[in-house]
Amino acid sequence: MQIVKADDSVIKKAIDVLEDGGLVVFPCETVYGIAVDSKNNKAVKKLNLYKKRALGKPYAIMCSSQEMAEKYVTLNDVARNLYKTFLPGPVTIISKGKGFVASGIESEEKTLGVRIPDYKLMLNLIEKFGRPIVATSANASYQKRPYKISDIIENISEKQKSLIDLIIDAGELPHNEPSTVIDTTLDNPTILRQGEIRIKDKNEVLSRSEENTQNLGKELWQKYESYKGKRTIVFALEGEMGTGKTQFTKGLARAMGITELVTSPTFALENEYGQKDKKLFHFDAWRLDNSKELDALGFGDLIKNKSVVSIEWAERVADTIRKFDDEAIIIWVKIEFGKNENDRLISWGNI
Repeated sequence: MQIVKADDSVIKKAIDVLEDGGLVVFPCETVYGIAVDSKNNKAVKKLNLYKKRALGKPYAIMCSSQEMAEKYVTLNDVARNLYKTFLPGPVTIISKGKGFVASGIESEEKTLGVRIPDYKLMLNLIEKFGRPIVATSANASYQKRPYKISDIIENISEKQKSLIDLIIDAGELPHNEPSTVIDTTLDNPTILRQGEIRIKDKNEVLSRSEENTQNLGKELWQKYESYKGKRTIVFALEGEMGTGKTQFTKGLARAMGITELVTSPTFALENEYGQKDKKLFHFDAWRLDNSKELDALGFGDLIKNKSVVSIEWAERVADTIRKFDDEAIIIWVKIEFGKNENDRLISWGNI
């Protein structure tokens, strides 16, 4: 593993590593990413080992221009308008793939996400490389967002370190949100992840699986984790039975580094997971008759102790939760059934 400073002189070195099937950690306008050659099957397998990623989970590619992108995806009118409006920039646009990338990059539905970064070094690198790179965040799954190299190195195993061939170090990056991900292959463009660029007036994503719902729990934790230990963080979950409130909490727990099995606290009313500075308090308000019963379970003490709390059926105890608006960060998360059996519409905010 070699670490080099970010300047134009590293482009040739990075291209040599990519051509040889290696992994390159690179800076961007969002976070540090890790890249391989999009045409190299062995390199993609190596990336899967680094990310500890299951087979069949797609990646996005980075291109230097729309012209390059159109060699690998078919753009409809919606996608073309999004390219014109938001790219280059922190937006990943999913279109129908043409099958010209290595196996394991496109989804099972043969769709492919494309991003054109608003970052001169990477645009120059990709242009000179002559084809897209596979790009994903350089952090291990459910670890903190990598805004500096130490965020990566201190949170991966020795095995993962051995898989990295080159690191391009640009110092600490601005703490921007990840890219917004938009699927343009459906009847209407659908936001799968709300990031730095706001496409809609409200925060809303479509979850197509339990894993997607868990991933949103992870994303929202990463958004607010800098407040851990400074203020109480409350995730107030609203939604009907079976929408996925417990799945959201599972993702939240994993992102916090908690390995215990997260289950619905319907009968216990409250579960605790983790130890010491990694502790999550999980409530279910379904069986509570009124808001005051949440206080009786010690909710006020958790506020004083700057705890992390997830509350299912939060709408039933909203009066008690809102009493602490000035003392806690309260993220209201609403999960609703979508059009298809596994679809969930998830929206969130601090109101």
